[in-house]
Amino acid sequence: MAKSQKIKHIAVAGNIGAGKTTLTELLARHYRWTAQFEDVEHNPYLNDFYEDMPRWSFNLQVYFLNNRLKQLLEIQNGAQTVIQDRTIYEDAQIFAPNLHEMGLMPKRDFDNYYQFFETVKSMLRPPDLLIYLNASVPTLVGNIQKRGREYEENIRLDYLKRLNEYYNTWISKYREGPLLIVDADTNKFAEDVEDLGKIISRIDAQFHGLF
Repeated sequence: MAKSQKIKHIAVAGNIGAGKTTLTELLARHYRWTAQFEDVEHNPYLNDFYEDMPRWSFNLQVYFLNNRLKQLLEIQNGAQTVIQDRTIYEDAQIFAPNLHEMGLMPKRDFDNYYQFFETVKSMLRPPDLLIYLNASVPTLVGNIQKRGREYEENIRLDYLKRLNEYYNTWISKYREGPLLIVDADTNKFAEDVEDLGKIISRIDAQFHGLF
């Protein structure tokens, strides 16, 4: 990264229940960054999707892609440093392929969606830093149960396990930019200030390397 280039985009990635929103909030507060979150409360497809995945999978993924694109354009065109809860890559590299492999998104829809993603990706800059929260299925389940979102009650263990496998494959091949991996099983940043401090120290070290 050029020395004169300001760091504008930090992204937090991870499976459902990994702690993305919590870490995004904590880091935004610490660094005085602007936080961008997934708007799960106003998503018109989520409840329908969890009730009937084959019918609504394509609609849901296009909705996510459109919203993520709008967020990224705002980041690129704005002057603030933004930390983003979930990335555009996760939609295309994890959730859509998983739905397709499970028979929940037809090949025609998946191919159409993925080509759309590739076009969108070609127009965007990758994050200046990607933070990946790596969590086991028991940790994910515990966090999901704690927050008690109604539409997440029917998420199956095998679904979370499959998503984790896709995440591990994606992260092992991620070459878009700087990457910081946090073990969310052992680092309890949500309730332990010292654990949060460990993440902040690693981010600081990463940023010093970028300047």
